[in-house]
Amino acid sequence: MRWAFVVAATLLLVACTVGPDYRRPAIDAPANFRGAMSPATAESLGDLSWWTLFPDETLQSLIRTALAQNYDVRLATTRILDARAQVTIVRSFQFPTLSASADAPYSSTAGNRPFVQPREAFTPVGGLDFLFEIDLWGRFRRATEAARADLIATEDARRFVITTLVSDLASAYFQLRALDQQLEISRSTLSSRRESLRLVGTRQQGGVASMIDVRQAEILVAGAAETVPDFERQIEQTENVISILIGRNPGAVPRGRAYDQQIAVPAVPAGVPSSLLERRPDVRQAEQQLAAATARIGVAKADYFPRVFITGSAAAGGIYTHPAQASADNTDVRKWFGPLGFFSVGPALTVPIFNTGRIGAGVDSAEARAETTLLQYRQVVLGAFRDVADALVEFRKRQESRVEQDAFTVAARDTARLANIRYKGGVTSYLEVLDSERQLFDAELGLVRTLRDELLAVVRLYKALGGGWQQ
Repeated sequence: MRWAFVVAATLLLVACTVGPDYRRPAIDAPANFRGAMSPATAESLGDLSWWTLFPDETLQSLIRTALAQNYDVRLATTRILDARAQVTIVRSFQFPTLSASADAPYSSTAGNRPFVQPREAFTPVGGLDFLFEIDLWGRFRRATEAARADLIATEDARRFVITTLVSDLASAYFQLRALDQQLEISRSTLSSRRESLRLVGTRQQGGVASMIDVRQAEILVAGAAETVPDFERQIEQTENVISILIGRNPGAVPRGRAYDQQIAVPAVPAGVPSSLLERRPDVRQAEQQLAAATARIGVAKADYFPRVFITGSAAAGGIYTHPAQASADNTDVRKWFGPLGFFSVGPALTVPIFNTGRIGAGVDSAEARAETTLLQYRQVVLGAFRDVADALVEFRKRQESRVEQDAFTVAARDTARLANIRYKGGVTSYLEVLDSERQLFDAELGLVRTLRDELLAVVRLYKALGGGWQQ
């Protein structure tokens, strides 16, 4: 009965854990995202995998290469390995420690003084040391809890790196395809304007057109020609950006689907705002950092209470001695003393009495850090809601802008056609053709830019909703 009572009391003490248990803070999540085009539903664009959202096989291949070779992702992975090892280190303090030691000293005493006999000795000794601190107040359990939260936080940090990488690579690829389209428009326009310049030159030689018409046609040719090398420069620089993202030296990048076939979903539902807390990896990381800081309050409070250790040691060895020189009576005395053995085990107790407020200051520091982490968590959540709201309004307005730009381009194209007909019929001067051609060129380039901006808005919304880190 006495042993049962001792065991029960020990288990009761070991089950005591000081410090607060972590609970997710209450968040005042809105009922719907501001700027959402439809009521909140469980469906969200952020739930889609990136290979579903981006159907271009070339882009998918680039993303897979980046996930395997990008240095930011690889650095985030090594941080996970470090955090995983830290969990093992911290958790090991909950268990006994056993170590072995061996010693074999040799000593020699020489001299010719009274009462000192020259002698040599060899003393081999081997032993085991045992140490176990009983985790009465949960110091080590709280530390392990904090280390595990840090591990999960590093995993979420890696997911955030992946989300950022997927969105950055998709954005760079869409910008590259837009530049390809703009370069194609510039070259096509340059070819058309050179042909117009040839026709105007022929008309001038025939006395139908004036020299100012030739000069104005030359202005159109030069205006289109100067955009070609600029777009070529931007294309090469964007290819270099993509090459670095995929972990390669700067070089050419393959192309895939047409520019208007890069997004697979016709609609972009935002989903329920409260689910954003589970989907966004940066929010999850901030929450795990808060959980770790909360657990460390218990580690600091455990210093108020006594620490109980169980220590033990066992050793075995022997002593071999003999005179260093022959004795006066010409005898050689050698003797082996042993084997020798030693064993001890027992409890040890340390109680904090006076430390100039160090323990209380440690608790205050842990609580202040937990409060700081809580405020950072709430700040990250608010930033997440803002990111989604900004991305939603950007996507909606980019769509509206693209529709208007498309109408503007159609009108500019028809205006340029009519202006050329009027000029060839002698109704108007070449100045009208010059103005309409400029408007058409700007409109066509502007239409590519608005479509590019709409695609980039989808990517930003996808990232804001926490998508892109699916394995």
